[in-house]
Amino acid sequence: MAFDTKTFKTRTLTATIFAIAMLIGLLWNQRSFIILFTIIHFGCWFEFIKLLKKIDPVNYKLKSLLGLLYITLPIVLMIIIRTNSFNGLNDNFLKIIPCGIVFSIWINDTMAYIVGSFIGKTPLSSISPKKTREGTIGGIILCVIVISLIGYLTKYYSVVDWIFISLFCTVFGTLGDLLESKLKRMANVKDSGTLMPGHGGFLDRFDSMLVAIPFVFVYYSLFIS
Repeated sequence: MAFDTKTFKTRTLTATIFAIAMLIGLLWNQRSFIILFTIIHFGCWFEFIKLLKKIDPVNYKLKSLLGLLYITLPIVLMIIIRTNSFNGLNDNFLKIIPCGIVFSIWINDTMAYIVGSFIGKTPLSSISPKKTREGTIGGIILCVIVISLIGYLTKYYSVVDWIFISLFCTVFGTLGDLLESKLKRMANVKDSGTLMPGHGGFLDRFDSMLVAIPFVFVYYSLFIS
């Protein structure tokens, strides 16, 4: 396939704008965080309903109740982590776990793509044929290494905590990506929406995070907070 300069520029520009918006929401203050994830919440819901209408036009309203577990619960848990001030942590510490979740997802996606591009041969699942086992395993290993190293250098929480958090994000994030791919296949669409030209919609961007958050939250509640 010939390299498409126009497509590359479009993807790069939208990805840059997306990353900047995410970082502002994540790092500025609690209000910006809540605004960011409220937007993500309703954007994901809008696209989820659209998919369900295509999958089952008759019963989509009843099935949409699953969105409370799939979308609303993870977003609420993420906000609880970010605003959990009763344990005496200052605001800088409260930012770290949510940032770790988001960065773990980003790093895993990037590393899995790179490793899969070079050595990927075995399809991970028929649901998403482009994903390979080699890329998935490589993404998990490299993400855990990078996140653990960042945790060690910054001294926010222990290396063991970061190993578990990054593992939860990579393993369950991959399952989240496959889940959304299954929904899109059932709805017979390529992307869940058009939030980012060349990158898809809200669910395309946050499918991994939605499934990973509850598992990180359980670990956070039991061993960190």
